[in-house]
Amino acid sequence: MKVSIFDVAKKSGLSVVTVSRVINQAGTVREKNRQKVLQVMKELDYRPNAAARSLARGKTGIIGLAITTLNDSFLDAVVKEINDRLAEKGYFLALSISTEVFSSFDKSMFQEDRVDGVIMLSPIHEDQYVMELKKKKIPFVMLDNQNVHPSVSSVIVDNYKGGYEATKHLIELGHKEIAHISGPEPFLSSSERKRGFESAMQDAGLNPSWIVRGDFSITSGYEVTNRWIQAGKLPSAVFAADDLTAFGVMDACKNAGYQVPRDISIIGFDDQIFSAEFRPRLTTVRQPAAKMGKHGVDLLLKWIDGTVKRGATVQLEPELIIRESTSRKQN
Repeated sequence: MKVSIFDVAKKSGLSVVTVSRVINQAGTVREKNRQKVLQVMKELDYRPNAAARSLARGKTGIIGLAITTLNDSFLDAVVKEINDRLAEKGYFLALSISTEVFSSFDKSMFQEDRVDGVIMLSPIHEDQYVMELKKKKIPFVMLDNQNVHPSVSSVIVDNYKGGYEATKHLIELGHKEIAHISGPEPFLSSSERKRGFESAMQDAGLNPSWIVRGDFSITSGYEVTNRWIQAGKLPSAVFAADDLTAFGVMDACKNAGYQVPRDISIIGFDDQIFSAEFRPRLTTVRQPAAKMGKHGVDLLLKWIDGTVKRGATVQLEPELIIRESTSRKQN
């Protein structure tokens, strides 16, 4: 027999009105009662009718997420957290994966009657998205955005601090010839991590000029390192702008007979899912994927509910994760 709202009310010991308010996310329910209703709904596997709920709220119950790729375990972790958080709040997630600005799905998503709000994760050409969303008056939040928009709600990681701490770790191990393989130019994360590298080197009285541009890929890390090896000039340590680049550095070194970390120390950024699986395990800077997804959803839903002003920015702290790919400089 299908579970009804009356069954939820009976088991929770609360009124049907209270249960309805919880389902429709009304702000007039005590937190204790709200949690009780949600727990009973979970126990009874009760799923309210989405169409009826949306009609009652005057909303679609759908949040759009625009992303350029899922070929990245960090981004995948953020998306999973966003989906889980939205599900807890009774929302469905509509996902758009495209490297093109305003793909056909994006165009249909950027309509007031299609979604209640939009989350943009690591957007490219974000200025055009911002203009369109503002014009349509659709609530939106940017995660890991590439530009600073004072009037836009966003969640970012302190990439400068991450780059600084990664480089400082190598310096404290006695390394002086430290190279940095940066990320591509459009990304704010790339420039901030590079800026952190430069600051840490300068603070230690070292020359931060050994910088080569990469593109956040295994191939770029491999090719850059292979050129160093062929030229007979290999640094004692490398700070790679992301873990994929670091994997490429490790691969090139291993193929040429160098041992990591005996001959060269390597540190990445992101803490991808394979970072703790490769041998040696990769030292890296962890981005708080779960916190990014959580804060993104919270900011967006507060905007939708009218409980927060636009332009709120949350900056999260990265964490240095020391594993096996870095060690003290050998004399």
